[in-house]
Amino acid sequence: MKASAPTTIVWVLGLICGILGIIGHFISVEVITSISYWLLLAGFVLLALGTSFKGL
Repeated sequence: MKASAPTTIVWVLGLICGILGIIGHFISVEVITSISYWLLLAGFVLLALGTSFKGL
């Protein structure tokens, strides 16, 4: 299995999810704080899938 670079949109979405998850963990934001773990997990999964499958 060869890793490939994710497309720009997948990379940006993963980055945004990850940043929101980190912000929600350290700063009390009503909507983000309750789902910060899931946002961080979603960002990681997006980046992992983007590097695993070519063209994603």
